[in-house]
Amino acid sequence: MRNSSDVPVQPHPVTVAEVIPGDLLALSEEDVAADRWYVVMHTLPESPRTIRLALRPPLGGSDHERVFQRDHQVTVGCRRMDVAGVPEIGSADLETVEFRDGDQVTSLRAVDPGAVEESYSRRWGQWYRHLESRDEEPVSDSGLRERAAREVAEGHVVRHLPRPRASAGSGSARPRRVVVTGLGAVTPLGVGVDELWQGLVEGRCGITELEGAEFDGLPVRIAGSVLVDPVGLLPRPQARRMNRAAQFAVIAAREAWQDGGLDVAGTVESGLEPERVGVSVGAILGDAAVLVGGDRQLRDKGPRAVSPLTTPMTVPSQAASQVSLALRITGEARTVSSACASGTEAIGQAIDRIRYGHVDIALAGGAEAVVTPAIMASFAAMRALSTHALGSTSPSRPFAKDRDGFVNGEGAGFLLLEAEEHARARGARIYCEAAGWGLSADAHHMAAPDPSGKGVALAMRRAVRDAGAHVVDVVHVNAHATATSDGDLAEAGALRAVLGRGVPVTALKGHLGHLQGAAGGVEAVAAVLTLHHGLIPPTIGCDEQDDAIELDVVTKSPRPLPTLGDLALSNSFGFGGHNAVLALRRVG
Repeated sequence: MRNSSDVPVQPHPVTVAEVIPGDLLALSEEDVAADRWYVVMHTLPESPRTIRLALRPPLGGSDHERVFQRDHQVTVGCRRMDVAGVPEIGSADLETVEFRDGDQVTSLRAVDPGAVEESYSRRWGQWYRHLESRDEEPVSDSGLRERAAREVAEGHVVRHLPRPRASAGSGSARPRRVVVTGLGAVTPLGVGVDELWQGLVEGRCGITELEGAEFDGLPVRIAGSVLVDPVGLLPRPQARRMNRAAQFAVIAAREAWQDGGLDVAGTVESGLEPERVGVSVGAILGDAAVLVGGDRQLRDKGPRAVSPLTTPMTVPSQAASQVSLALRITGEARTVSSACASGTEAIGQAIDRIRYGHVDIALAGGAEAVVTPAIMASFAAMRALSTHALGSTSPSRPFAKDRDGFVNGEGAGFLLLEAEEHARARGARIYCEAAGWGLSADAHHMAAPDPSGKGVALAMRRAVRDAGAHVVDVVHVNAHATATSDGDLAEAGALRAVLGRGVPVTALKGHLGHLQGAAGGVEAVAAVLTLHHGLIPPTIGCDEQDDAIELDVVTKSPRPLPTLGDLALSNSFGFGGHNAVLALRRVG
């Protein structure tokens, strides 16, 4: 719409008789000071003493005519405009427009050659100048109409750009929409999704003291352990060939499978094509105890004492392979290992595998079992573990002033992901949309987070963008928040940079401890349930929030989810600078 050049306006007084078409004209000194200019479209002698000028704003608008004495002084800008290139347009009558979300209204101060068009976008029944910033107050429909009327009176051109309506067949080449149809979890709060959700909402802490002689002498003896023996929940011959993390994975995956309305006997019995189903599991080590036990047998009793199952039960990929075996899934069985971001990245990869047609349905999440003496000793040597004792509040204290480290934990969490058309064709219940995900890397340190939080912020922005959404759509964040001093500050800074301070945030590691590679899977289950129930669980352990956090952290009791917006983010960040963020969208 602009019709200006880089040539600056150079005011110069002339008489009307000297003006020619194309001149940039100001009618008074006040107009010059206010950058109020017009293009002379044509001149017409009215009489020997008068001239009629047709004037149009330089960036477009409607003509108006004025008659002047020939010796009347005006100001020209010493810039010649192409009259054919100055558009003749009028402003929209917004009083008659029925607005829809996705509409845009633009306003351009057309009398100013250097003006930049402002744009307002409608989202959630309100108008935003910047959809990627939450720093501004949105404007209502009536407020926008009043503002537009004032601006038209001041020489602005206001346009209404309705949201494009989808044409038939327009989505044929677009990626498929992915939805969540089942959930499964094994956590320190118990076995099953119901135990997890009730524990979170009620503010229960699943962290306990470690028992057993192998933990004697450790500087830290608390952990988020699963207190139910998973062997008792599986057929014993199968359980004996799985490491502890794989046992967790199979139990959680079967729950998600059944929760999605599928037959626990497997793919064929569920009416699915086995090659159109996939598995994607995040794990760091899987189960370190198997390798440690094999090494002990070798040293104590020699090579013949080492079990032939040691190697297959040690590899991190065992969880994915055992889930595929349990449900006879042949499409693919993927393993992602990206430190504590593993579970979230595994879900993100599964989303893309469904989006682009590689599979129609997938079990995705994380599983980990690293509450072992060597791992506990290593984390303690790093001074990464909390030294708070069990008491009235959790020893894991995300965002709290007295936080001093994370609490090691174990478990598994899985989502059943499905192409929307596949889910609807079989009448599945849909929890929410798995709308997008984002990755980044800090490239900062082998263990410490980048204190600037730039990598974290990049992953969040990418997740929002991948979901086809905007920052103003975000209503909740399930934070990674391990309760380490530097980690919580870096994440809080990134959240403020991307979302501002007003989005309600919760952190679940006070309930569970840090489940390592399983954290992203379990916390994704919680984020899905938050959207599904419209309720944000509280953060426990944060009795007094650190003043430097500057976020709206939900504490003490659950809080209803905000109604204006539909996107929840689930954050996971890991040693070495691995950042992964999942974007979930509520439906209905």
